[in-house]
Amino acid sequence: MKQWYIWLCCISFFAAPIWGQQLQDNDSIGVIAIKKEAPMALRFGIDLYRPIRTQIEEDFEGFELVGDLKVYNDLYVALELGNENRTLQSEQLNFSTKGNYLKLGIDYNMYDNWKGMNNQVYIGLRFGNSLHQQTVNNYTLYSTTHFWPEALISNSNATKTSPDLSAQWFEVLAGIKVQIIHNFYLGLSLRLNRLLSQKQPDNFNNLYLPGFNKVTDENNFGVGFNYTLTYSIPFRFGKK
Repeated sequence: MKQWYIWLCCISFFAAPIWGQQLQDNDSIGVIAIKKEAPMALRFGIDLYRPIRTQIEEDFEGFELVGDLKVYNDLYVALELGNENRTLQSEQLNFSTKGNYLKLGIDYNMYDNWKGMNNQVYIGLRFGNSLHQQTVNNYTLYSTTHFWPEALISNSNATKTSPDLSAQWFEVLAGIKVQIIHNFYLGLSLRLNRLLSQKQPDNFNNLYLPGFNKVTDENNFGVGFNYTLTYSIPFRFGKK
């Protein structure tokens, strides 16, 4: 239920329409607006969802830095860098995953901006890579009979950490970025992930990957989203 409240809070920020910009035309009469390409811009900021989730959930800590650079017309190079520490209970196993991740890719803006605007309705691709470790905190012994009571192993001998793990995946995403005040943007993106390869611990599988989400034996797909606040620095090369 907590995550649903966060979703409602995030979506409410986008109630203001993108089309709330004043159109200008100083060169001719009868023309409503002049389209003009925005200058190149370096945009950087943070994902707001992870700090909020860190405060609400006791078993999660994380942050994510984001950035993109306009390189040609509606094409952007995008970068995301983050850290997550997550504790989960999976059937009879309680475990923690901690590590960093990096995502690099491109975004293509499909929104036709008017003069002075740099909003986006975009689709994109990401290649993600995580470097992490997993720790088995405790587990319940599996038994097919009820003669022996189930024993919870939680001493130091049962705890096992598997370092130097990694995973690689692709992401397909769609999102929007809307200017709220001068050079500040709110963004929301939805993602579908496809796991490509992974280095797994001994005796059990990766069950959670930082930046990817949960992993199961039957399914290499995952979903995710981010909700960002970014600041844009426009610039030009040479003079026009």
